Amino acid sequence: MTRSWRTVVRRALYPVYEARIEKHLDPAALPTHIGVMLDGNRRWARAVGADTAHGHRAGAANIEPLLGWCEEIGVQVVTLWLLSTDNLHREPAELEPLLEIIGEAVDSLAVQRRWRLHPVGALDLLPAAVRTRLKDAEAATADVDGFLVNIAVGYGGRQEIADAVRSLLAEHVERGTPLEEVAATIDVDAIGAHLYTKGQPDPDLVIRTSGEQRLGGFLLWQSAGSEFYFCEAFWPDFRKVDFLRAVRAYAQRERRHGR
Repeated sequence: MTRSWRTVVRRALYPVYEARIEKHLDPAALPTHIGVMLDGNRRWARAVGADTAHGHRAGAANIEPLLGWCEEIGVQVVTLWLLSTDNLHREPAELEPLLEIIGEAVDSLAVQRRWRLHPVGALDLLPAAVRTRLKDAEAATADVDGFLVNIAVGYGGRQEIADAVRSLLAEHVERGTPLEEVAATIDVDAIGAHLYTKGQPDPDLVIRTSGEQRLGGFLLWQSAGSEFYFCEAFWPDFRKVDFLRAVRAYAQRERRHGR
């Protein structure tokens, strides 16, 4: 059998395999919040002989299918890491097209009004036009009756914690709280109330594509009790069957929550 025929056969069988996995998923054991590190766009582009922008566009095109798969199994919150604070130091020749691709992807999601979009990250580090675009998408979907999608752009876990502590201190300065009282109030809950994701459940499952097995600072504070799933596929090649395998692996684990 030639390679092309093997591909055709696999594609024909995948829906059957996907349905089989879905059938055996325990609804009571599914994640409420899934974080996804959309990694591997550049390497995918090199593998297919295309430029970096083509890889980022292919990755952006895979976001909507992912959200649809999450919708099908009843996920309530999805966090998508699209751009880290470190990525902001890339050469303008790559960064500027990438920011435009992200903006177009967010605009497309907002127009559909299927999900509530919430930008998270150090937005003040982004160009003003990008920052405005993200906030406009959030405002346009604020009343949507769909699950919450955190759009992590210019995001870094350490930056988030630093921003949370800074916000907490600024709040007390505004109140005129004495320094010794401020020190006494700083605890896990106080910092958590100032994170970008304040008020949201922590991620149950974090998925990273591209074969890398590290978090790189993604949801650093929130993922203390998360389960992790590392997938070999580059993000543009991430399929529904890969998603279902990740969810199945999560559902089969015994979550101890530190006990």
